[in-house]
Amino acid sequence: MSDFIFGTDLFSEFDRMQRQMAGLFGGFPSSLRSGRFGAFPPLNIGTTDDSIEIVVFAPGLKAEQFDVSVDKGLLTISGERAATQPEGDAEARPYAQERFAGSFRRVIELPQAADPDKVQARYANGCLSISVGKREASRPRAITIS
Repeated sequence: MSDFIFGTDLFSEFDRMQRQMAGLFGGFPSSLRSGRFGAFPPLNIGTTDDSIEIVVFAPGLKAEQFDVSVDKGLLTISGERAATQPEGDAEARPYAQERFAGSFRRVIELPQAADPDKVQARYANGCLSISVGKREASRPRAITIS
């Protein structure tokens, strides 16, 4: 008799374990602390002269389902996506599922130039856009030569 009890089917557990193993050897930048392949929600990070721009791709969620915070140089994006049940037969069991459901958390290490008092976020069309302003001292400026 086995002592292991799986909440889902065994193949889902193997898939989860494979993603965790892939995350150990993936070449993710050190500023991302998700540490696993296929992390939800996927995101893009870029920079301008004035700000750090983060776009989080999370269709099907509402703005109030996100928690965004900045603490000690870390930007944390968390929330939960509910599982969807196919309409029709209530006893239908999934054969394959690729859509993530459950709680999620992504942590991004902000550069020292980031100003935690200048964070703006908005959610539209399935994308959460976060803009973190840079400190005035870190912005490039032209120097006149006399």
